[in-house]
Amino acid sequence: MRALVWISEGSWEACVDRTRETLASDAEVTLLHVAAADAERLASEPLAERLGRHRPPPPGPAVRELSEAEAQELLAAARARLRRAARTLSLHGRAERVVVQAAADADLLVLAREGHPRLGPGSLGPRARFVVDHAPCEVLLVWPARPEAGVDSIHWPRHMR
Repeated sequence: MRALVWISEGSWEACVDRTRETLASDAEVTLLHVAAADAERLASEPLAERLGRHRPPPPGPAVRELSEAEAQELLAAARARLRRAARTLSLHGRAERVVVQAAADADLLVLAREGHPRLGPGSLGPRARFVVDHAPCEVLLVWPARPEAGVDSIHWPRHMR
């Protein structure tokens, strides 16, 4: 089995823990971090350019290097928490599209909910929803933390009561 684990700030621990608990020891694991392509651009442009007054310059190497260093630190922490051999992959782009593309060769994709910490459709943010809807493999969706309220908090539509 080949598993791809989407490592993102704020939820990576839950993904790594579930991967460690669920997958067989012979599974091939790849830890993936995706840096947003526009983060470097925004960090490198002055405020006036962010407001559309000038054409932005290309991102400077210092911003790119800082972004990559932070990604590598996060991936190293994830690998240490996983406590097994794992390949790491650091990419840039629109996270949801990059994750779906990277999952093309995987049997399983592990990702965390990124929306509201309560039961219901709001628990999936737009990026996670896109990935769940378009993943070319099985998906293991984990909670980064226990939901705030139990099933008694679900608002059931009238036709489902």
